[in-house]
Amino acid sequence: MPTLHTKRLTLVPLADEHLELEYELDSDPEVMRYLTGRAATWTEVEQAHHRRKETAPGFGFWMGFTGDDFIGWWILRPPHGPDQPKTEGEAELGYRLLRRHWRQGYATEGARELIRYGFEELGLNRIFAQTMAVNTPSRATMASAGMTFARTFVSAEEYEVVLPGTEHGEVEYEITREHWLETRA
Repeated sequence: MPTLHTKRLTLVPLADEHLELEYELDSDPEVMRYLTGRAATWTEVEQAHHRRKETAPGFGFWMGFTGDDFIGWWILRPPHGPDQPKTEGEAELGYRLLRRHWRQGYATEGARELIRYGFEELGLNRIFAQTMAVNTPSRATMASAGMTFARTFVSAEEYEVVLPGTEHGEVEYEITREHWLETRA
């Protein structure tokens, strides 16, 4: 995976040296609010770290920095969950930022770079992102990155804890290669 650059961010492929940064991120219960509803333990982060490193060629996790300051991570990976049909030429986009960097445009900036990378370098046809319907900040990031609402659905995944807002379902946003090329013209 290449190192990617935006105006303010350097996106570096995930490596073992980033484990403590992942823990800093995932141990904040507000960061995990719409994912697990609680802070992750060191063991959970360590297990997730090893899973995150096992991706298909060209796909993966990138750790975002501005200078030496850690911002968060971004992901581009093939569809993998029960709510994501495994369709060739598609990928899921995700992001997670430290709370002190919220609402500064970093999530959108990194998302746009991974969208560009996915279409230009990987030759994808469609990139999508999913979140809880009540996660309005993440939905705003998806829209700011050029994605459009695709659907609302009830997740087939079984969670150990039912989070507040689950009753409103999940949403998926998407951007196709065709739409991306039109907006760039």
